[in-house]
Amino acid sequence: MGEVANDEKKVGGGNVKILTTTNVKPKKLIGRKECQLVTFDLPYLAFYYNQKLLLYKGGDDFDDVVEKLKDGLALVLEEFHQLAGKLEKDEDGVFKVVYDDDMDGVEVVTAAAEAIEVAELTAEEGFSKFKELLPYNGVLNLEGLQRPLLAVQLTKLKDGLAMGCAFNHAILDGTSTWHFMSSWAAICGGATSISVPPFLERTKARNTRVKLDLSQPSDAPEHANSASSGGPVLRGKVFKFSESAVDRIKSTVNAGDSKPFTTFQSLSAHVWQAVTRARELGPTDYTVFTVFADCRKRVDPAMPESYFGNLIQAIFTVTGAGLILSNPAEFGAGLIRNAIESHNAEAITKRNEEWESNPVIFQYKDAGVNCVAVGSSPRFQVYDVDFGWGSPESVRSGLNNRFDGMVYLYPGKSGGRSIDVEISLEAKTMEKLEKDKDFLIQP
Repeated sequence: MGEVANDEKKVGGGNVKILTTTNVKPKKLIGRKECQLVTFDLPYLAFYYNQKLLLYKGGDDFDDVVEKLKDGLALVLEEFHQLAGKLEKDEDGVFKVVYDDDMDGVEVVTAAAEAIEVAELTAEEGFSKFKELLPYNGVLNLEGLQRPLLAVQLTKLKDGLAMGCAFNHAILDGTSTWHFMSSWAAICGGATSISVPPFLERTKARNTRVKLDLSQPSDAPEHANSASSGGPVLRGKVFKFSESAVDRIKSTVNAGDSKPFTTFQSLSAHVWQAVTRARELGPTDYTVFTVFADCRKRVDPAMPESYFGNLIQAIFTVTGAGLILSNPAEFGAGLIRNAIESHNAEAITKRNEEWESNPVIFQYKDAGVNCVAVGSSPRFQVYDVDFGWGSPESVRSGLNNRFDGMVYLYPGKSGGRSIDVEISLEAKTMEKLEKDKDFLIQP
C-alpha cells in the first residue's frame, strides 16, 4: 500500500522530508464507472495539474490528523469517485474518465518540514517557496492516462500543516474543486453524508464525441511549466484589498454609469488598468483581458451548481492599451461586462461547435498578448474548508499554469467583501505595480 522515502528538499529555509506515499480508494466497492469527457473538458488536456495550497495552524497529532484525513477521503470518494480514477481513450480516440475498484485511487504523500513555521508561508510575496509542499509540479493533465487524477501532500510544519493538492484540470474546474474540498472537510468534521452530491452526468451539458489525435508534434506542448522554464522571471504576490478598498474601487468605477458594474467587473477593470500601466505599453499595443467564466447557469438547459467537471469557457476582450490608460476604469469594466453578458447559451454552443469542427488543445499561457487572465473566484468559500481544527490561515495557488498576467481571486480571510488578488508578473512590471498608489488604494 505504501512506500517510505527519504527525500529531503529545501524550501523556505528548511528541509522537506518525504515520509510515505500511499493511495486512498473509495471505502466501499463501486465497480466500473465510465464518463466521457466533453467539449468543456478536452481543451485543458495540455494544461498542468491545478494546484492549491492550504495552510493550517495548530492541529492535533500529525499521524492522527493524517489518518483522519485519509478516512474522510475514502468516504468522500464514494461520491466523487471520478477523482480516484484515470483517463482512458476508447477505440475511437475519445477521452473518458474511468474508475474501477482495482485502480490505485488518490495518491497521498506525507512529509515533514518541522523547521518551517506557517507564518513563513503566509507572506504575501512569492510562490517558488511552495514548490516542495505541492505534488505534481510540471505534470500535464494528459499524464492522467498513467497517473492518479488527484494527488495530496500533507506536510507537518513547526506549528501546523500544509495541505498541497494537485487536481487534473481535464476533469474538473474550480467550482467542482471547492465542492469536493468542502465536502471532504465536512465529512472529516463529523458529517455523516455529503450534503450536495456531485452531478456526474457531464454528457447532459454536451454530448458530442470528439476524437483527438495527440500524436502530431504540433499538438504536443513544447514548453515546460512556467515557474521552472527559461522564460521571463516571474514574481508572484498577493495584494489584499479590504472590504472598504473593494467598496471604494466599485464606487469609483460606477461613478459615471447608470447600470451598476459588479464587484468582479469593477475590480477586474482596476487590475487590468494598473497592470497595463505597470507594463508601460504603448498606446497602439494590444492588451487582452481573459476570464474563465462559469457556464453552469448559461448553458441551455442550465446545469446544477453541483455539476462535476469543467463547465467553464475562456472569454476574451481585446483593446488598445492607450484606450485602457486614457479612460477611467469604467471603460475597461464596460468591455468586460459586455463580453461576459454576451456569452450566453447561443454563444457557448457556437464556440463548442467551432471547436468540435477543428479541435485545438490549448496551452496554459494561450490567454492573449499582454494579457490579464482571471481564474478562481472570490465566490469560492475557501476559508470554510475546516477539517476539524479551524479554517486555513492562507489559501494559495501553486506553481503550475502560471504566466505573465495570471490572476487568481480569493475571498479575503478577514471576510465580508474583502478580496485577495494573487498576481504573477514579470519582475520589472511587478516592481512598478507595487509602487502604484492608485492601484493599492491607500487607507
